[in-house]
Amino acid sequence: MKRIGLFFGTFNPIHIGHLVIANHMVEFSDLDEVWFVITPMSPFKVKKTLLDNHHRYQMVYEATKEYPKLKPSKIEFDLPQPNYTVNTLAYLGEQYGKGHDFSLIMGEDNLKSFHKWKNYGVILENYSIYVYPRVSQGVVDHQFKEHPRIKRVAAPIMEISSTFIRSNHKEGKNIKPLLPHEVWRYMDEMNFYR
Repeated sequence: MKRIGLFFGTFNPIHIGHLVIANHMVEFSDLDEVWFVITPMSPFKVKKTLLDNHHRYQMVYEATKEYPKLKPSKIEFDLPQPNYTVNTLAYLGEQYGKGHDFSLIMGEDNLKSFHKWKNYGVILENYSIYVYPRVSQGVVDHQFKEHPRIKRVAAPIMEISSTFIRSNHKEGKNIKPLLPHEVWRYMDEMNFYR
C-alpha cells in the first residue's frame, strides 16, 4: 500500500516554502509520496494574477523533477468546476483503487476553517489529515484538536507566500532565492508576474 499525501494549492508560483513542507512530510512522516495537486483556474473566478493551468503545472514539474518522492498532479484539471476536495478524493479512489492510501496535507490555518468545507465529516471519516504549523489567527475547532485521523507534523514554519513573490517581483525586487532555480528560470523566460 502506497501512502500518498495530497498537497493542494494554486502554486502560483510554487516556491521553496512549498518544497520544504512537502519534503519534510515525505521524509519525517509515514507518507511515501507527496503529490502537488494544482488547483485549476476557476471559470467562475477570473483572477488576472493566476497563470494558466499548464504553466503552473510546468513550474511544479520543474520544482519537483529532482525529488522522486514529490510529484506534480493535474488530476483536478479534468474534473467539473466548481470542484470540491471530497470529489477529488472520490475520483482518486476510483482511478487508483486499492494500492493507494490517500491523505490530505494542510496548514494549521486551513484546519481552522475545515469545518466549513463541503462534506468535511466524510473526509475526516475516510482520510487522514497531516497538519503542518502556520502562524495564523483564530482557533482550531475542538472536534479537530485530538482527532485520531489528524496528525500533526512538526515541519518548519514557512512564512513565504506566492502573493508576496508576485507583488515584489512586479516591483522589480530580487525574489530569486525564494524559488527553486528551475522555477525562477521558467518564470523569468516567460516574463511572468511582471
